[in-house]
Amino acid sequence: MKFVLSQDYKIFRHCMIAARKEAKLTQQTLAKSLKKPQSFVAKYENGERRLDVIEFLLVTRVMGVDPCDILRKVEQGISKASCEEEV
Repeated sequence: MKFVLSQDYKIFRHCMIAARKEAKLTQQTLAKSLKKPQSFVAKYENGERRLDVIEFLLVTRVMGVDPCDILRKVEQGISKASCEEEV
């Protein structure tokens, strides 16, 4: 089992988990709405698989979240992390 562990992808995963929780969805309820097994959500949240762009858009739609908002948060997190590395 290979994990996707780049720092940037960790930031993305954190933002996706936060968005799901803010939407008051469990992995199970989100997966059911996506017509996927719960393991689909668990695997992208724990880094076992990546979401492609189409999957990302579908997940954000089901969560009721603007995908641009998540991407902004990811970009801000990456910028913050890179600034901290420079210090």
